[in-house]
Amino acid sequence: MRIPGIVDPHVHMREPGAEYKEDWDSGTKAALAGGVTTVLAMPNTRPAITDRSTLQQSLTVAAAKARCDFAQYMGAGSENLDSAAPLAPHAAGLKMYLDQTFGNLKLDDMSHWMQHFQNWPAASPLCVHAEGASLATAILLAELYNRPVHLCHISLRSEILLIKAAKARGIPVTCEVTPHHLFLSQDDIQAIGSGRSEVRPRLTTRNDVQALWNNLDSIDCFATDHAPHTLAEKDGENPPPGFPGLESALPLYLTAVSEGRLTMEDIIKRCVTNPRRIFHLPEQPDTFVEIDPHARWNFSAANTFTRCGWSPFEGYPMTGRIESVTLRGEIAFKAGEVLARPGTGRNLRQALS
Repeated sequence: MRIPGIVDPHVHMREPGAEYKEDWDSGTKAALAGGVTTVLAMPNTRPAITDRSTLQQSLTVAAAKARCDFAQYMGAGSENLDSAAPLAPHAAGLKMYLDQTFGNLKLDDMSHWMQHFQNWPAASPLCVHAEGASLATAILLAELYNRPVHLCHISLRSEILLIKAAKARGIPVTCEVTPHHLFLSQDDIQAIGSGRSEVRPRLTTRNDVQALWNNLDSIDCFATDHAPHTLAEKDGENPPPGFPGLESALPLYLTAVSEGRLTMEDIIKRCVTNPRRIFHLPEQPDTFVEIDPHARWNFSAANTFTRCGWSPFEGYPMTGRIESVTLRGEIAFKAGEVLARPGTGRNLRQALS
């Protein structure tokens, strides 16, 4: 079976600053192995991507190393309230962190939220990490400034119901859900391990998970929030939040198809059609993924390309395997081997001069 190459609008490549757990080379190898031919990279690197210099640094490295197509987000901070907007044509979008996550980009001053909502061009994506009350505030700001806003990694029943109500009122919000919030709950923490289960937003209750499935029509995108950390870090005294996800996501969705919980149309809508529309991405000519929808296997981190070397889905039974990936007419992944060369990937935004 053949499907289009999928888009992951929420990944963390960890370069610059933490290449030991992922870089543009290893991360895009993992993407291709997972059937992903476009990645949009988050800005909470070290240093964070908040100005022209850091954006250029990231794009230069990505152009040399990336094996699939890409774009790089800008991070919203208190120091770039006016200077971020002119860089919009060169960025995947603006990412605002209204709740705590990995890194130091959290915005505490609500007046800064308002300034970024006002200044960032409405034609360029604005993505928000918001939970609970801050999510409600983000939706209010979308209405006040009458601009599209994309809400990242929704996890709670209350959140998806609020988004559903906002959409019914015509407020221009879209949202994404991660595979770990669809397929894991608090009940899995003991099996995964307490440190390894640290993620933001946190794993939720079974009722929250079921609410996401019950309101699938209000979910625009599936996005991995691929956030690799090493086992030593996850098993340490202060485990950082985040899961790897690029290589397990599509097999999980295919498994859900085999169980009657999703259709192939559901996957294509949320992994291809909607992300292209929301994030203004071009179609990739002659780009597709060959899958065996009936193959049965167990997921093993030992066979992955991400540098972090573990997965919360270790041993998870899968139905559906990625056989090969073709990117612009060239075979990029086949039979467990990444064939695309570093630098194969294209920047999907305007180049910085």
